[in-house]
Amino acid sequence: MGELILIRHGETEWSRSGQHTSYTDLPLTATGERQARALVPLLADRTIALTLVSPSVRARRTAELAGLDAPRITPELREWDYGGYEGVTTQEIHRTRPFWNLWTDGVDPGAEEHPGESPAQVGERADQVLAGARSAAERIGDGDIALVAHSHFLRVLTARYLGLTPAEGRLFQLATGAVSRLGTEHGRPVVVALNVALPESLQGP
Repeated sequence: MGELILIRHGETEWSRSGQHTSYTDLPLTATGERQARALVPLLADRTIALTLVSPSVRARRTAELAGLDAPRITPELREWDYGGYEGVTTQEIHRTRPFWNLWTDGVDPGAEEHPGESPAQVGERADQVLAGARSAAERIGDGDIALVAHSHFLRVLTARYLGLTPAEGRLFQLATGAVSRLGTEHGRPVVVALNVALPESLQGP
């Protein structure tokens, strides 16, 4: 197996404002599209044999602009379901729950179709994605597998890859349009690179 290449989608209006965004299907902003195109040189020297992408428009558009061919839509890569906190900023939540922490407290329930997820539930989805990636690696050999998805989900996935609890995803920051790489050293899982992006001055128009 090669490496897992984790790609957070480019900027949206809500990622810019800090509003929690899971099922709300926002497009990339102009900045987000520029960030996605700037991924091309960061991926140029990788041999990506398989691309798995969240169903969201923002993730699929990022994969397209990054030049990733034939992405496979993977529902398990969707963002953490924020339930009643969809569209709400952390600052707003702290007005009534000053000590609230997503990583340990989870979210308030939302509507029936989006009830929200606990950290453990997101961790279970991450484990499913990792198991699927390992199975795919047996077929594709040494090529890399790219996962194009969302900040909180990819942070949980990174924690689970390293054998940590889902809540320890809080240790890994992921900016919009950034690339991270998970691999091995002496047969043990490691973070090879984290939160890498071209400087804004080099991203072009």
